[in-house]
Order: sequence, then C-alpha cells, then structure tokens
Amino acid sequence: MASNIKSVVTLIALGSIAWLAAGVVAIAAGAESKVIWTCVVGAVLGVMGIRYSIRRNRRSSI
Repeated sequence: MASNIKSVVTLIALGSIAWLAAGVVAIAAGAESKVIWTCVVGAVLGVMGIRYSIRRNRRSSI
C-alpha cells in the first residue's frame, strides 16, 4: 500500500512542477496576469493535493 501513495504523491508533484514551469514560461513570455495566476493556483492546488493525499493515507491505514 505504501507504494500506492508514493505513486500518487509523485504524480501530483509532477503536475505541480509542470504548473510552476508553465508559470515561468508565461512570465518570460510576458503573458497576461490571468495566465500567470492560473499557473500559480495550479501549483498551490497541487501542493494542497499532496498534503491531502498523505493525510488521507495516514487516516485510512488505522
């Protein structure tokens, strides 16, 4: 079961990194603030998803 949570956390972390990379590209390209904020929110939600997944895994393995 531990490998399952690792794969979930890895997948969410890769998504967060992708949002951060997209944000850097958007800033470098001079995109609209709406696009930049979308990337920021995507990365923040990814971090929240990692925390949620870890907490849920700890609670369910009672």
